[in-house]
Amino acid sequence: MSMRRAGEVVRAAQGLAVVRAPGAEVPGEGTTLVDESLAEVGEVVAVFGPVERPYLAVAPAAGPVARLVGEAVYAR
Repeated sequence: MSMRRAGEVVRAAQGLAVVRAPGAEVPGEGTTLVDESLAEVGEVVAVFGPVERPYLAVAPAAGPVARLVGEAVYAR
């Protein structure tokens, strides 16, 4: 399975995890994101912000969103 770094969770807002992408190439809506241990983090529901380094809104798979802040996430 190929994984690509999607970014880092920078905050929790309105029940979603907000991920800052490292560059302009980002996973699209509906993409499943996982953590380093391959545990499912959630699904991308929106892409927004500057084109050069956008943000991803991620609906969490389970558990409180705040626990994800500071974690790297990967597109599966």
